[in-house]
Amino acid sequence: MRADARRNRERILETAREAFAIEGLTVSLDEIARRAGVGPGTVHRHFPAKEALIEAVLTEHLASLTEQARQAVQSDRDGSAFFPFLHSLISDAHGKQDLADALAQAGVKLSERTQETALDLRQAFADLLVRAQEAGAVRTDVDAEDVQAIVLGALTAERHHPAPDRPGRMAAVVLDCLLPTPEERPRG
Repeated sequence: MRADARRNRERILETAREAFAIEGLTVSLDEIARRAGVGPGTVHRHFPAKEALIEAVLTEHLASLTEQARQAVQSDRDGSAFFPFLHSLISDAHGKQDLADALAQAGVKLSERTQETALDLRQAFADLLVRAQEAGAVRTDVDAEDVQAIVLGALTAERHHPAPDRPGRMAAVVLDCLLPTPEERPRG
């Protein structure tokens, strides 16, 4: 891809990411083109259908989360990166979850690339969990699937019972269930 085409694609993705996060998925491709400062044909060349643009935004976000999880694993020796990663994931998830929900509801089959990116994220997340468990920061009787369900519960709690004066409060309450059990806590 030529440099100018690459820049246009990135500008379109950034514009779509912002528009979808603020206004939802109803923003038209023509409006995204206008905001990105490109012609509608440019958007349609890169993303022939709106679902393709939505999926590209989702895939990019999953890749970013995967990189964050991998960096946390590499830098984490004492398990202290696990909960901040979860809180960051939850605080940022509202708009991104809407993207995933929209794709699922529309019956869009995710591309192999998106599926691989999601698998990479799951593996990086599982590695981060194991590191935190080995360090004694997270209870050992949960696995990555359990934690994903708990994160979904925390996200739901944040959405349905927001505390504007204390953002993240409900998520913190839910995530506390991942702290080591009394038997697992170090004696001191």
